[in-house]
Amino acid sequence: MEEAFFFEAADLDFSLESPEQVAEWLEATIEAEGHQAETIQYVFTSDDYLLDLNREYLNHDTYTDIITFDYCEGEMIMGDIFISIDRIKENAEKLDIPFQDELHRVMVHGVLHLCGYKDKSPTEKAQMTEKEDYYLSLRTF
Repeated sequence: MEEAFFFEAADLDFSLESPEQVAEWLEATIEAEGHQAETIQYVFTSDDYLLDLNREYLNHDTYTDIITFDYCEGEMIMGDIFISIDRIKENAEKLDIPFQDELHRVMVHGVLHLCGYKDKSPTEKAQMTEKEDYYLSLRTF
């Protein structure tokens, strides 16, 4: 099987723990949603890097934890997912949860966006959170 998931850091020193297991979990999530992973690039960044992307591509002048660029074609899931490690750390502290749990929540959130889920309305947000919780519960690592 060809590798579908790629993990890199842009402007900070960060390495994903257990990248093979994370990739398997994310791939199983995509398959459970009726899609196939083609190429998904995760880029871990600082707040400032993601803020620049948010301003340039989305015309938003706010910090965010994730920006997902969707290049999907039919059932083939492709995209670039940028994640602010600064936001993940801060949110994990605020929520009093482990860093890895918050990171994995945001990672699966990006995949769910690529699978077609939205989170703009309260109903969409509730469905997204339910899906995140479900797939997080399936982790075995």
